[in-house]
Amino acid sequence: MLTVIESAVQAVAEYFNTMDVRPVRNYLSQGCGRQLAMALDEARPPDTVAEAGGFQFIMDQALLDQAQPVQIDCADMGFRIFSSLQPAGGCQGCGTAGSCCSS
Repeated sequence: MLTVIESAVQAVAEYFNTMDVRPVRNYLSQGCGRQLAMALDEARPPDTVAEAGGFQFIMDQALLDQAQPVQIDCADMGFRIFSSLQPAGGCQGCGTAGSCCSS
């Protein structure tokens, strides 16, 4: 299940206020451990498409199966994506020995 909280829908609406609306992809980012991130993209097989507030949020079905439930929320400093994924390698998954992570 992919759920988008109203605060995130409002933030996406503000983002698209001055540009054409495009689908928002949730994908696995390998930057600092395993975490979900968001980017503009187009839906393609085998994606799941969730609609919220007139916007499309897309995610590869296999990734969604691994990560669900997925919940997209908005905080003061941007989006927060909650899922059942466990970070790979803990906080040191990116090889920085924790310099990019807070304790």
